[in-house]
Amino acid sequence: MSVPDDSLPASENRYVVVARRYRPKSFGELVGQQHVGQALCNAIETGRVGHAYLFTGARGVGKTSTARIFAKALNDPGGPTSNPDGGSDTALAIDAGEDIDVLEIDGASNRGIDEIRSLRSNIGVRPSRSRYKIYIIDEVHMLTAAAFNALLKTLEEPPAHVKFIFCTTDPEKLPITVLSRCQRFDFSPVKSEEIMGRLREIVSAEGVAADDESLRLIARRADGSMRDSQSLLEQVISFGSGPITAATVHVMLGTADDTRLHELANVLARGDAAGTLALVDQAASEGIAAGQLTEQLLGYFRDLIAVTVGCSAEMQRHTSESLHGELRALGESWGIDRLLAIVGMIDQALVRIRHTVHGRVLLEATLIQICHLPDLQAIADVVAALASGSAGTSPSPPARPRLAAAPSLRPGPTDEKKNIEPAALASPVLPNSLRSVGTAVTVRIDQSQSSAAAGVARLVARENSSPLLLVGTAPKPNSNPVSQPASPSATIVAPRFAPESVAASQGSPAVTKSRVQRMRDMETHVFVKFCMEQFDGEIVRIDLPR
Repeated sequence: MSVPDDSLPASENRYVVVARRYRPKSFGELVGQQHVGQALCNAIETGRVGHAYLFTGARGVGKTSTARIFAKALNDPGGPTSNPDGGSDTALAIDAGEDIDVLEIDGASNRGIDEIRSLRSNIGVRPSRSRYKIYIIDEVHMLTAAAFNALLKTLEEPPAHVKFIFCTTDPEKLPITVLSRCQRFDFSPVKSEEIMGRLREIVSAEGVAADDESLRLIARRADGSMRDSQSLLEQVISFGSGPITAATVHVMLGTADDTRLHELANVLARGDAAGTLALVDQAASEGIAAGQLTEQLLGYFRDLIAVTVGCSAEMQRHTSESLHGELRALGESWGIDRLLAIVGMIDQALVRIRHTVHGRVLLEATLIQICHLPDLQAIADVVAALASGSAGTSPSPPARPRLAAAPSLRPGPTDEKKNIEPAALASPVLPNSLRSVGTAVTVRIDQSQSSAAAGVARLVARENSSPLLLVGTAPKPNSNPVSQPASPSATIVAPRFAPESVAASQGSPAVTKSRVQRMRDMETHVFVKFCMEQFDGEIVRIDLPR
């Protein structure tokens, strides 16, 4: 375990944050980056140390700390060695960032060509007391294109006493000419269990009592960043003088606990919109922001999906493993199709919440939509009933025809009664989500199309009191049914026109010339899903005009 960093300046009698005091000082203390430490140790032991290294990874995963450890290993008085002496003057100076031969440069504030020219002019000067002169450039992707070009030749053939270590969170912004000159090491996000272990060591060294659940919450919130977890831990330690508990963490971070999220999910499953709004109001009164609650709900439903498809408790990333059994029961009652639809709705709401000051309104509207989200299995039953020509329940789904060449959709003189069989006009119960589309329905069908498409369109139109326009396609002249098999197709157009506009568009291309966009309301999305499930996405095109 790492001990408090005594190399930091204490004479000024100022407080040093936990993330700096418990920074790793050797390869053995690196957490979650054993693959990088092992590779660098082997390079030192075998004498195969390169002249340029690139460390990439997310924030707070140990890139700069590893660069410092590597510099200490190369400049150790008895080295190079994979086990540098942490008590030597060189190691203490590097840990404090004061070594004259190990230069740490901020790429964000020294990004121009003038700074690189200054580096090139000084690079020929030999180190003052150490073996190598080491340049650690953090956030190297912030350098300008001209600066990178000025550095290329020096980076390819530097003096023997110079080593480069680049650190970046965005390697895609580096020119390929720079990448090809460096040995690249990708730093992985730190696992929650490993973060918990380090946090447990820190609270023990600080003399603070903390239960495992509180440390697990902090580790989850850090999202793979060791530095973020230590900063959060310091906040929680400063929040109160007593032991750290899960309740303390939730109050400090403004998050909802698993019990609240699980209760909210159960209320949503019952379709209780009033109860849902009451829970949201209670969470808001306790200081939980709408965006934070939405983000937690997204993680909760992710775990709910994972459990529903058969994953073990170890796969839960955002909820307690003790809820595994309850999550499985809730997921099975809800159904995987509805869970997937809910995740998409919450994700869309989260994106919109981040760009508005009315986050709570958007969250409440989304949750009410979820309460009224129908069982998607009922939609599949309607489709099967229409295709089989029976009003009964749970018929076997029909065989889906194979798509051939798309036929012409030019309107032609076709008697719509020839294409609509009485069996297709059966009246199974239509899900509530298809009762509020609120748009006129237009269907184009060729003569070889089955009656299911027309039946779907007429059913939706009847339930919504919408005008229904059927436009047939005349068969191609001189067509050979043997050499040219039937090409069933149906285009369902849901224009946002007044009834008189739709009636006037019969036999006119006005409908097809409308601009297309994705309808945002959930009811229309369910209607689209309904039609696509019926025809397997092969013989249906759904036009959603602006």
